[in-house]
Amino acid sequence: MTERYVVAIDQGTTSTRCIVFDRRGRLVSLAQQEHKQYYPKPGWVEHDAAEIWRNVERLAPEALRRAGITEEQVAAVGIANQRETTLLWDRDTGAPLGHAIVWQDTRTDDLVRDLRDRPDAKLVEHDSALPLATYFSGPRVRWMLDLHPELRARAERGEVLFGTMETWLIWKLTGGLHVTDVTNASRTMLLDVHTLDWSPTALAFFGIPRAMLPEVRPSVGVFGKAVAAFPGVRIGAALGDQQAALFGQTCFTPGEAKCTYGTGSFLLLNTGGELVRSTHGLLSTVAYQIAGGPTAYALEGSIAITGSLVQWFRDQLELIASAPEIETLARTVADNGGCYIVPAFSGLYAPYWRSEARGVIVGLTSYITKGHLARAVLEATAWQTREVVDAMNADSGLDLTTLRVDGGMTADNLLMQFIADVLDVPVVRPLAAETVSLGAAYAAGLAVGYWPDLEGLRQNWHRAAQWLPTMDPRLRTTEYRNWQRAVERTFDWTRPS
Repeated sequence: MTERYVVAIDQGTTSTRCIVFDRRGRLVSLAQQEHKQYYPKPGWVEHDAAEIWRNVERLAPEALRRAGITEEQVAAVGIANQRETTLLWDRDTGAPLGHAIVWQDTRTDDLVRDLRDRPDAKLVEHDSALPLATYFSGPRVRWMLDLHPELRARAERGEVLFGTMETWLIWKLTGGLHVTDVTNASRTMLLDVHTLDWSPTALAFFGIPRAMLPEVRPSVGVFGKAVAAFPGVRIGAALGDQQAALFGQTCFTPGEAKCTYGTGSFLLLNTGGELVRSTHGLLSTVAYQIAGGPTAYALEGSIAITGSLVQWFRDQLELIASAPEIETLARTVADNGGCYIVPAFSGLYAPYWRSEARGVIVGLTSYITKGHLARAVLEATAWQTREVVDAMNADSGLDLTTLRVDGGMTADNLLMQFIADVLDVPVVRPLAAETVSLGAAYAAGLAVGYWPDLEGLRQNWHRAAQWLPTMDPRLRTTEYRNWQRAVERTFDWTRPS
């Protein structure tokens, strides 16, 4: 019998990848292509969705060629995507109406500030279980419709469509199916997370026509068949990238948590069928829904800038030539020399939600070298993780005992050790490093019977590395206090005087 495989399309913030997995969850082949980042104004971040689709069209056959297989051997395709990135396109031509506005973008700051003052804002926050912030898609759609009033009438007629990146890719893959999944829909501020349908209250609040919105479906279930890139192959799943990583880490039981370290970093805790409302600055979100089954929810701590801080250190400051070099440079010194970098480039996300904050470097003296700066860059990721874990412990009433990690930054052993030190718990990395892509593949395979059940997926999880805490508790306390003092200095930077 011919062996079959599952393919994941991992559409991330900086690149798109197509990865082929086998039944044991092992990576068979990978094809990857970066896309251009556009920064037209301070705080604005954009992508060209047409470029991203062209990359998918090129990567799909390349991934299959490298695996030595054909479309007939692909049981299903799953999609994981950068969340909250917002796109409008023309239903008739299929052409994007401008660039996609990326999740990091803060252009809606003034709009969000005005919307917060409305008396019905609390109703929207209750229905969506999200704080009114620039992070989410709803304010961006409103901003685009306000900027181009002619689009609103067309949107009311369904001629202009809205979607996040998985919606765009499914539209292109299927030749016109306009759908989203519950995880991505739950990040728009437009979804009622209890009914899992678009909220009339939120649509009226933002002034967004329902006719432009996609149909909401479960994360795990057949969406349709592809006519492009993977012609004839079923699309079995779509999940926001962080929910996909939770799925790939097989965190199916309430209380299990993972943190993905990429462009940003995202810690998710499975809370099961209960929507836990955070009182400590976290997000309550949909973890996944399997077609025909109940919804699983999660608490999430979103950190905007972690891996992208290393990219900034490389590309803007030019202190290293490649991202892995930062560990070597940081090891040239024993500590940070009293220097702390708080990367509030797009404001601060969890647990603060301060969109007016901007990044700072504090503690500079003539003693500081680029080695100290490199160490401060890495330590910023660890301390931001600590802040989120503290909030998650407070919200859940549980103390995190182990953190499962994944993402490109987990290759940095110094960083992983420092995270274990500041959390004072073991940090564990699985054998399968590509857990975002693997989660999308798992979900798609589950939808078509390629894998029988969740327990079968658990059996594929194996530990590859572990870091145990070694830091003196007194030093941990002192350094954390210094970090918090540095964070306070980022507040109110862009607020009008």
